[in-house]
Amino acid sequence: ARWLTWRCTSLIPPHRPAMPNPTTYDTDFYLWTQRQAALLRQGQLQAVDVANLAEEIESMGKSDRRAIESFLFVILTHLLKWRFQPTRRGKSWRLSISNGRREIARLLRDSPSLKPQLSELATEEYRGACQQAADETGLPLSTFPDQCPFTIGQLLDVEYWPD
Repeated sequence: ARWLTWRCTSLIPPHRPAMPNPTTYDTDFYLWTQRQAALLRQGQLQAVDVANLAEEIESMGKSDRRAIESFLFVILTHLLKWRFQPTRRGKSWRLSISNGRREIARLLRDSPSLKPQLSELATEEYRGACQQAADETGLPLSTFPDQCPFTIGQLLDVEYWPD
């Protein structure tokens, strides 16, 4: 969807081939969103661009899931570094972890149906976080456990800091 593509590429519009009959969706996305909202509020459902609107709504939901994945990755990476390189603990790691926890809590308030997926998402992000932690610390990848040593509760608990 266009909204997600633009958001993830720092607002650089994607290159698209010339369209034979471009619509407002293709030529002025902001205007298209405003028109769709007005049509919905006016109850003019027959005039709504259903296909593109459905795609945009679906993409918005996926963006919350992707954001949680990203914050979990950062939290995992920094908690691993915190545990396995204690002499390098610093304010930036603490702030990154705290920010990630706060942002996940905010996202879960808005999208509580994502909460049951947290364990799966953390498992998916863990190996990449291990690799990132190894790259950043210079420690061998084998330093980090094969399975995530942190529970979901620990990952999100603002009071939890590994020894």
